[in-house]
Amino acid sequence: MIQDPDTQMFREAAEAPDVVRRQLADNRETLAQLATHLEAEPPTMVLTCARGSSDHAATYLKHLIETRVGLVVASASPSVASLYGGAPAGGRMLTIGLSQSGKSPDLIATMEAAAAAGARTLALVNVAESPLASLADTVLPLRAGPETSVAATKSFLATLVASASLVAAWTGDAALEADLTGLPATMAAAWSCDWSPLVGALGAARGLFVIGRGPGFGAAQEAALKLKETCGLHAEAFSAAEVRHGPMALVGPDLPLLVFRQDDQTAESTDALAADAAANGAAVFVAGGGTPIPAGATLLPLPTVSPQMSPIVAIQAFYRAANALSVRRGFDPDRPCNLRKVTETV
Repeated sequence: MIQDPDTQMFREAAEAPDVVRRQLADNRETLAQLATHLEAEPPTMVLTCARGSSDHAATYLKHLIETRVGLVVASASPSVASLYGGAPAGGRMLTIGLSQSGKSPDLIATMEAAAAAGARTLALVNVAESPLASLADTVLPLRAGPETSVAATKSFLATLVASASLVAAWTGDAALEADLTGLPATMAAAWSCDWSPLVGALGAARGLFVIGRGPGFGAAQEAALKLKETCGLHAEAFSAAEVRHGPMALVGPDLPLLVFRQDDQTAESTDALAADAAANGAAVFVAGGGTPIPAGATLLPLPTVSPQMSPIVAIQAFYRAANALSVRRGFDPDRPCNLRKVTETV
């Protein structure tokens, strides 16, 4: 089993199931009102605005909206508004700002520009009294509570859940609603999963690829960021499709792969990639494995969930492993080098 260093990162990540339970209960009325408005005045496209971990959550939200709602989702470049004075087209566009602190000037500038252009604005933000929240037509509080570890954990998971809740309410998707209802217990089960083989294998590693596709790509992006900032690993996130367009040339005995997999239309191609990497001599670790798992790969156990919930439970289990790996490699996950909790970019 993983040896769990008692860090703030560990304690905050362990709180995530309770955070989700609270968010699902407290945001129900706001989501219902928002869904009524979106039905009455449906947007023609969606623009997301975020940085860092919040932008990885926006990747997950993009997948859900494009596959469930059927709208194009674009990611804003915040500096277009903050540095270049540009403004996104407004009209019947929904602009969604995602942030833990809600303080970054470039995100605020983008939301201001979108609102001025006539877009409806929505904030998924942890600090409900933040400047970003004050600009939004609707605020969906993440309800993660104070988060002091520099490495965001529970706020990222809360943003994923808020994203799924938004889409479930918007589409009236009863199956997705049911998935969310059972999620706190499933996340608690994921927290107990033993990922010690990954911790052992990466103890002396210099870098790795983190792979995901579909709803799992945002989880891969987040895991790669956390491995950089807490473990000193040069981790790069790739789509299971994009990695074959060049990066596959680097895969071999010196480059492990961490693969986030879900049982959906992407499973076959993801499994084929994992099998090919293992055949090339790479150590391959698969979270959310199929039956059987790819030849030569190591399964990282997870509870069985729907494809849409798989990235959430996978990241819950990953955070525990990342915390242990950070300390094993001689780092303090609560105080990463050259970083601070709130990053305010212009």
